[in-house]
Amino acid sequence: MLFVFFFTAIAAEAQDDTIWGKWKTIDDKTKEPKSIVEIYEQEGKLYGRIVKLFLKPGEDPDPVCDKCTGEQKNKKTLGMVIINGLTKKGDAWSKGKVLDPDNGKNYNAKIWLEDGKLKIRGYILFLYRTQTWMRHID
Repeated sequence: MLFVFFFTAIAAEAQDDTIWGKWKTIDDKTKEPKSIVEIYEQEGKLYGRIVKLFLKPGEDPDPVCDKCTGEQKNKKTLGMVIINGLTKKGDAWSKGKVLDPDNGKNYNAKIWLEDGKLKIRGYILFLYRTQTWMRHID
């Protein structure tokens, strides 16, 4: 039994060291969970897709990105790729875009791990906002 506990603890610690997997996004204003985003790699680049939404009573059960432009306009939020094409540089991923479905805007992005949490920074020129996402364990 001790072996199983030890192995589980090592596996959980190893998982904390990787950016890949599911992350719980936290609303800046309410500090409540907003969604689960799955971070994955495709052709050497980092992407993130919304795989679950935490909706409040009365909210649209199948929301679309009505403020988005281009291909994302009026597309379902669930399943939407919101982190696009970041490349690894040192301990961070950058030179790609992050979409905020609430306002429909794309921002330059930088993502890195810090103390087992995912830091997401979206910026335009010198203005930026950084969110902290928590690892989601199914």
